[in-house]
Amino acid sequence: MGWNAVWHGGVRRRGRGMAALAALGVLGAGVLVPAAPAGAAPRCGPPAAGGPVQVAHVPDWTESIAVDRRGRMFATAYFSGRVYRIDAPGAAPVALTGDIGANGGIVVREDGKLLVGTGNDLAHSLTGDLLPVSKLLEVDPETGAVGVYASGLGGIDGVALAPDGTVYTTTLGGTGIGRVTPDGRVDPAWARVPRPNGIAVSPDGAEVYVVQTTLAPGVYRISVGDPGHPRRWASATGTDAAGLPDGLTLDGRGRPLIATHAAGEVWRVEDGALCAVAAGPELRLSTQLVYGRGGEGFSAGRLYRAGVDGGIYEVPDGAEDAAGG
Repeated sequence: MGWNAVWHGGVRRRGRGMAALAALGVLGAGVLVPAAPAGAAPRCGPPAAGGPVQVAHVPDWTESIAVDRRGRMFATAYFSGRVYRIDAPGAAPVALTGDIGANGGIVVREDGKLLVGTGNDLAHSLTGDLLPVSKLLEVDPETGAVGVYASGLGGIDGVALAPDGTVYTTTLGGTGIGRVTPDGRVDPAWARVPRPNGIAVSPDGAEVYVVQTTLAPGVYRISVGDPGHPRRWASATGTDAAGLPDGLTLDGRGRPLIATHAAGEVWRVEDGALCAVAAGPELRLSTQLVYGRGGEGFSAGRLYRAGVDGGIYEVPDGAEDAAGG
């Protein structure tokens, strides 16, 4: 998940690429990133039969996706700022909200309510460390009613939910990892990682995993008990260093899976190293990954990818029962 805002022909456009902020190592708009050489990361295991299959399409840049217990998918749309609901593979997306500035991450709470990040744009992201003013919104998945869950965070890109209800956020243009406790306490700089992007919490809630997208791409582990000392866990080396890792999710064994922009691959962290779970042109410019839930719709055990093209793809190689999974 990333951002940038540029003016082109009098129209404000937000997107990714390597335009205005290349010097900062941040993704820009209006320029498609050249693909890194395919197959740079070793395969995690033999590929499953068949490649990625498109199962839905959001009419916008799809920044983040999440699935609830009923197998319904929810997506944030970067340009329009809307939240969409997709009831099942093949179903048409329904705009659950109007423009609420929903251009960041999205997660589903245990009570079914959605938490959505805002401020994932040039101004809020670059100033987020010094002026944390962005909001985490609460959205009703049935009615689309919107409220403010927390404020005072840096421009929110990634959002992750811990088992105890604590929420963690990233600010791509800065270093701050935000934290919101269940009782409402907000710390916009609970920890610091350079260019933080995708984020997830270990199944036991003891560690927070964060993707660094540029400068020295890789994955960090942050101990909840020692947030002042993030530990680098895996690094993208060789041609993978140009892969532009983005969104992050965990499989059923708690292993991080990472969407990439330029590599056209889904990476997994195994024993402190990166390997490729899946690869293909459909996986270029990916923004986020999520596993399904429940027995219907976007069901448990299946891996789904969202991207700049608005396409939602099922990725068979990432399925929980796939070879090497």
